[in-house]
Amino acid sequence: MSGRGRGGGGRGRGRGGGQPSQSHSQDAGGRGNAGPRVPPQTVASSSTVTQFGNLSIGSSAPSPSTAPAAARATAAGTVPQQPVMQQNPVQTTPAPVVSAQQPIAKSAQPPQASSVAPTSSRIIKAPPRTGYGTLGRKCVIRANHFLVDLGEKDPYQYDVTITPEVISKTRSREILKLLSELYKQSHLGNMLLAYDGKKSAFAAGPLPFESKEFVVKLNESNGREKEFKVNIKFVSRKDLHHLRQFLSGRQHDNPQETIQALDVVLREAASINDRQIIGRSLFSAEFGKGVLGDGIEYWKGFYQSLRPTQMGLSLNIDMSARAFYETKLVTEFVGEFLGKDLMRPLSDQERIKVKRALKGVRVEVRRADYMRRYKVQALTVQPTNQLTFPVDDTGKTMSVVQYFREKYNIHLRYPHLPAIQAGSDAKPTYLPMEICRIAGGQRYALKLNEKQVTNFLRATCQRPLDRETSIKNTMVSNKYNANPLVSQAFGLAVKEQLTMIDARVLPPPHLKYHGTGAGSEINPSVGQWNMMNLKMINGGTVNYWAIANFSRHREDAVGRFIHGLVTMCQNRGIVFNPQPLIPMYNSAPNYIEKALVEIHTQCTAQLQKVAPGNSLQLLFVILPDAKGTYPRIKRVCETELGIISQCCQPKNVMKLSNQYFENVAMKINVKVGGRNSVLAAALANRLPYITERPTIIFGADVTHPSPGEDSSPSIAAVVASMDWPQVTKYKALVSAQPHRQEIIEDLYSTTTDARRGVIHTGLIRELLISFKKSTGHKPHRIIFYRDGVSEGQFNEVLMSEMDKIRKACMSLEEGYMPPVTFIVVQKRHHTRFFPMKHGDKASTDRSGNILPGTVVDTKICHPTEVDFYLCSHAGIQGTSRPTHYHVLYDENKFTPDGLQNLTNCLCYTYQRCTRSVSIVPPAYYAHLAAFRARYYMEGAELSDSGSSHGGGAGGRATRDRVAEVRPVPVIHENVKSVMFYC
Repeated sequence: MSGRGRGGGGRGRGRGGGQPSQSHSQDAGGRGNAGPRVPPQTVASSSTVTQFGNLSIGSSAPSPSTAPAAARATAAGTVPQQPVMQQNPVQTTPAPVVSAQQPIAKSAQPPQASSVAPTSSRIIKAPPRTGYGTLGRKCVIRANHFLVDLGEKDPYQYDVTITPEVISKTRSREILKLLSELYKQSHLGNMLLAYDGKKSAFAAGPLPFESKEFVVKLNESNGREKEFKVNIKFVSRKDLHHLRQFLSGRQHDNPQETIQALDVVLREAASINDRQIIGRSLFSAEFGKGVLGDGIEYWKGFYQSLRPTQMGLSLNIDMSARAFYETKLVTEFVGEFLGKDLMRPLSDQERIKVKRALKGVRVEVRRADYMRRYKVQALTVQPTNQLTFPVDDTGKTMSVVQYFREKYNIHLRYPHLPAIQAGSDAKPTYLPMEICRIAGGQRYALKLNEKQVTNFLRATCQRPLDRETSIKNTMVSNKYNANPLVSQAFGLAVKEQLTMIDARVLPPPHLKYHGTGAGSEINPSVGQWNMMNLKMINGGTVNYWAIANFSRHREDAVGRFIHGLVTMCQNRGIVFNPQPLIPMYNSAPNYIEKALVEIHTQCTAQLQKVAPGNSLQLLFVILPDAKGTYPRIKRVCETELGIISQCCQPKNVMKLSNQYFENVAMKINVKVGGRNSVLAAALANRLPYITERPTIIFGADVTHPSPGEDSSPSIAAVVASMDWPQVTKYKALVSAQPHRQEIIEDLYSTTTDARRGVIHTGLIRELLISFKKSTGHKPHRIIFYRDGVSEGQFNEVLMSEMDKIRKACMSLEEGYMPPVTFIVVQKRHHTRFFPMKHGDKASTDRSGNILPGTVVDTKICHPTEVDFYLCSHAGIQGTSRPTHYHVLYDENKFTPDGLQNLTNCLCYTYQRCTRSVSIVPPAYYAHLAAFRARYYMEGAELSDSGSSHGGGAGGRATRDRVAEVRPVPVIHENVKSVMFYC
């Protein structure tokens, strides 16, 4: 059972051009504390009563067999009994509770939600599209979608089983390719096969058999011939008529298997010239490659995917790039990877780091007339010059160094380095690093370091015109229509022109700052605005603050820097005491935790003298030059000491930049409880779907471990607005859950206690209670933006998470089921939009991208369901990526314009910058919160007092060690109610 904590954090992945500048601070991170994590819950006692509606509730309930009726009148100082939720969601019926309904803002009653929590796809389905948006200025743009005309031949699917089993998809494709060449006329009826590299092959009609076994012989890397048995067995026929009905909107069930079959056909056609197929992308040196550093290079390529759209089947083509291992000697790779002279032995930490980087990599051992490939299983703990192996049954052994010297006349230059271990642990094969060369074309799956990321982005970033040109050239080089498999066998025809789309540019919302009159209201221009001469609409208060300097900068330089920052905060409307509570605390970065504890102790003692009952409100932290300290600072401050901190990079101390100060001041204000700006329509009670009745907006995301970390937990985060109707303040809760699990477990749960009965907990429930405390209203409408869900997970995520939302609501009050709109937010897609006229200032922003506010809900969108693409931000570099919003459930009955305009308006409420952002802020904040929680856990492993685990960089769990789900550290009470994760 996973634990749950509350928090927020730094951005881990790019959000496109609308992402706020990261130059002003590095404010995200922390680390976990020891001890078990207790899920947040409110025990039903007179001291922990929560009001919801007019009902006093706690978080526990007696069991049905022993509980008195919940409707019984309560005596003074006691708590009404909590409704008990049944285990079967179909039978979910809360115990009766007396409740006077909370008056809502308007007299009109909200739409009624369904009375039973959804339990299957028969009960809950995505709402059908009932119309299209009309709001905004009309325009025409191009999209990287290419129409595919269907043929008349139904695809036939066949199961492929290769014996002995082949793990490599490349090798499997070689076997099937040779099989087709050998047996096409004699046994396959002259049919061409499209193969996915795993278990499925497709033909444009039936093969002359139901099941048949073939024998294929391939030459191995050692020169020997190896025999494979390939069994091909009929599975099913895919129905193109069903697909046509779906594409025309007359059939709502998505024939995904049929689309996938045709997708395999087009990918097979594109896999020419030994292109490497990785997922839905193909890579090759023909598209370009370059060095990233530390033994890693990038290859360019393209992504392709067949998608159902309103115009028919669409082939989505986009440019792509991936990191690969450079083809070089392993010793050369290790030297670059570690950045050290290999004449010195490796430390244990270095050996583990190299082992993690090389595990699973194929290496080649070459001699004059011989080449053999091996797969790296591990590195030996002992150096090569200490390794021996048995040479006969008598127990006689020989050293590895002696073996290579006597048999191959190889005198090892690096005998002090560990050897590569191939084979199994029972029968290992030891290979000196210096005789092994990394085989070409192998994807590097681990996380790139900062230098590599910089080089990667610099090399692969393309402006819109360049990207569009590359896509067009890729279409020409792929020659789909000239391929016999595509045109003759399956009868497909691919248009080679980008799709022209009717789009609309939504108007930007007006924003309100402090003051009255026209001067306090801003009308953003091209997705941005300026705060010059403006004050935050609600400035926070900082009376008690301190400075921690872990950098090499002198105290006077840091003092000038902090003075400039405090002055900017005051100028922007924050009530800021000009004097710190204690003198600046200087410390070496080796003693960060000790220094933070000492600062807290000194401040607490000083406050006892000057302001009893108060606590330190803000700590400025000047970071050291050393990497890896940030998570520890955040973990200690936010989970142990209860301090809001603002970290600043040492490189900014001497710059004294007003722009930097303004950016940091915006972050400080929301961390101490203020607001920077709000939607003018919200203040005027003119924001549709929000101001008419109490509305809570949720954002949810799950962040997964970096590639190569095979047992670290995934982190779920949920944020919710706490300031209806302004919808700018979001409280965040986080929870750890099993590795790479996407469904959020802790949205709602119950446990049974022998003394207290049923205990209701969960992220949704707690945030609903917090909303009631903050606004004085219970929510009468729920809008739920869910980030990070792929299309294949839509139904599973919706069924589970909607059920938990329903149960969380009903656990608070009988019959409490506010209408819910559940929207999936997708950023990791490959749809791109291009202006009709590149360089036209009237239709593009400064970066050459389409204008912010551009929305598309026709042609390339879903044939029957409600979805739209929104480019809500102005590009900074490269080609802007629009965000895809897909409505999976809608009890609030949004109009197309209503949801599109609300989402666009919300993108102007992100509190860390004066730009509209590329993704709706609740989802953005949830992502920040999830990454902050991961920083807490990393910080726990990197504490001053504890050594890091031996599992790779940062001590995080790797594939060599299965770890249980460690709970997220608890956020301190002084911190959790504000947007500390910003």
